[in-house]
Parts: sequence; C-alpha cells; structure tokens
Amino acid sequence: MNPASNLFLIGPMGAGKSTVGRLAAEQLHMDFIDLDHEIEARTGASIALIFELEGEAGFRARERAALAECARRDGVVLATGGGAILDPDNRELLRTRGFVAWLDADVETQLARLARDRGRPLLQAPDRRERLVAMAAQRNPLYAQCADLHLTSRLQRNSTQAAQDLLAQLTAQWQRRPDGIPA
Repeated sequence: MNPASNLFLIGPMGAGKSTVGRLAAEQLHMDFIDLDHEIEARTGASIALIFELEGEAGFRARERAALAECARRDGVVLATGGGAILDPDNRELLRTRGFVAWLDADVETQLARLARDRGRPLLQAPDRRERLVAMAAQRNPLYAQCADLHLTSRLQRNSTQAAQDLLAQLTAQWQRRPDGIPA
C-alpha cells in the first residue's frame, strides 16, 4: 500500500481519466484537478495552441510546472495528461506525493472514444492507430513503473461503472492518509 492523501490518475488519452476522476473525487469528497485544464487556465490558451506556438517541449515544460504545483496540494484527485509520465521528475513526484492509479485503454477503445476528437495535437497523424500503438509502446512501461493500481478501461463500460470499479479497488489497495500529513 502507498499511503497518500492524493489520488493521481495516469494513462493514455481516451482512458477516461478526467471523467472517472471527476466522479471518483465526488464520491471521495476530494477536490478534482484536470491538469490539462489547469494549464489552459494558467496560460489562457488551449493545449493545441500551446503545441502550435511552443511545440511539445514548451508544453511539457508548462505541464511539469503545473504538476509540481498541483501535486503539492493535499486531498486532490488529479487527472494527468497522457504524456506527463514521460518526464522522470514527474514520475518521481507522482510516486511520492500520491497514490497512482493507471487507467488503461487498448487502442481499439481509444480509437472509438476519440473518433470525433480533433483537438489533440499528438493525434494529428495520418494513421491514428499507428500513432496510438507507438505511444503505448513508449508509455506503457512508464505507466507500469509509476502505478500503485492498474485498471483496464473497456469500451462497453460506462464512466459511472469505471468509477465504481476504481473506488472498489481503491478501498482494497489505498490507505488514504489524512490531508496535511507529510509523505
């Protein structure tokens, strides 16, 4: 068990981190933070525009700073962006400041959930399937390295069911530490 006052959700785009995270935070009586929305609020620009103007490296620097600040809080459910785990410092921060749940989704599930989504810069590729497969090959070992819990998302399961599954597994595996007690 990883005793922690925070719950961090990691995983690929389309896994349901934001939707499930909001529902879980409500049930756990915790604040919810979507890291991408936090970055957009801080910059006044969309993620797509940040990528366009600053490239992925610029976005990742902003993501690193926002994650560092948000992870210092206590009593939050934080949905990270899918690539937050690419940075070794981010992985260490996630492991030390919270209980990390990996919401996983296979490529078929991602393709179905993201079929109409045209706002994700890393999905702007001629072959979305190929891009998602490549991202999974790179990122899945990093998700596994960070995760205290691994929950597979299935297309036929709705977000309420996924949140209930997450909460049931958290009950068995997460020792929630009261807010404000140092890690």
